[in-house]
Amino acid sequence: MKKIKVGMISFAHAGHPDSYLSFLINHPNVEIIGLAHHDKERLQKHLDAYALPYYANYEELLQTDCDAVIICSEYVNHAKIVMEAAEAKKHILCEKPLGLSIPEMRAMIKTCKENNVQLMTAFPSRFSKPIQEVKKMIDRGGLGEVLAIKGTNRGVNPGSWFIDPLKSGGGALMDHTVHVMDLMFWLTNSEVKDVYTEASTKFNDIDVEDAGIVHVTFNNGTIGVIDTSWSLHESFPRSFDLTLQITGTKGSIFVDALGQSNELYSKETKKATWEFWGDNIDQYLVNAFVHAIVHNEQVPITGEDGFNSTAVALATYESLRMKEPVDYNSFIQSKL
Repeated sequence: MKKIKVGMISFAHAGHPDSYLSFLINHPNVEIIGLAHHDKERLQKHLDAYALPYYANYEELLQTDCDAVIICSEYVNHAKIVMEAAEAKKHILCEKPLGLSIPEMRAMIKTCKENNVQLMTAFPSRFSKPIQEVKKMIDRGGLGEVLAIKGTNRGVNPGSWFIDPLKSGGGALMDHTVHVMDLMFWLTNSEVKDVYTEASTKFNDIDVEDAGIVHVTFNNGTIGVIDTSWSLHESFPRSFDLTLQITGTKGSIFVDALGQSNELYSKETKKATWEFWGDNIDQYLVNAFVHAIVHNEQVPITGEDGFNSTAVALATYESLRMKEPVDYNSFIQSKL
């Protein structure tokens, strides 16, 4: 079967690029063409383990004959790198959020279309088996009309550039709203009508918000609420969560997207932990991207999907500024 050549640009995003690489290395339809990051020491373990080419400048990687790139840079650099990759005729898997403004995300999508390359947004939670089963249940009418969805995507303060608004675009609202919003868009198959947000800095001495509640109303009448925060402490069994409580006219269901785990009590960790044993959603994300490129099919999570959820995150900051609900479509139009 056809192989594609894949390059990875930036390992700035903690955890995800290392995970993606571990699955790309063993994928039968992938040849890793190289890794690009400004700090070689960050990549040294991978370079030693897999004898991969290293590029200090991602522009050099884009000059190779790779077919696709995976971008895990600081959020502020997403738009620039995506558009340069598209102009180099590379298919793209970009870490979330897609961009930091409405105009730049529109430009990213437009540039990819003009260069006939695919743009996929990294929302691995869609590949969670519990989430996929809930999607099937909703689609066949098992819950009736979905009236409300309450989601959580809580985590620990990630530190580093994540708490520098010039590089991240914000705090917990920008970092964690997008995952749950993407699932809400996917599950409801409806557009957002308005967005209202309350947020502040409660848990850490930092310059960005670390706690927030996002309220959204969908055009079909569904109400969504998201706890998007860096409120978890060291005693919590893992560093983040993603849950949904869905209420319908025929019933309700609670789903833990990361619930495939065992409880471990260890002297080594000095606390209880949830050790994951289930399907790895990063692997399914990578596999879906590779499959689409190899078979010349539409990627399952598009740039438009990335735009929609990130536009809601951007609207949360407008709601905070105005101290009132924001009309979603009017907000988007005002920024174009």
